[in-house]
Amino acid sequence: MEELRKRIEKVLKEKVAPELEMDGGGIELVDFKQGTAYVKFKGACMGCPMAAMTLGNVVEEILKKNVKEVKAVKLS
Repeated sequence: MEELRKRIEKVLKEKVAPELEMDGGGIELVDFKQGTAYVKFKGACMGCPMAAMTLGNVVEEILKKNVKEVKAVKLS
């Protein structure tokens, strides 16, 4: 499970975070249970009206494409 968590964190750091950092935000993996990655937005992304769309259209798509064990992504 630790290896899976590291793979998810690597994808978040390398493929998701750069996109969010351009707008002053960030993301952190909080937990992974039963195919669902629970994440927390940081910085400017917290409370952003576009956060839900970013979660589904960006974060979830990238994670599902790069880590086959990820079936869903939710805010923690």
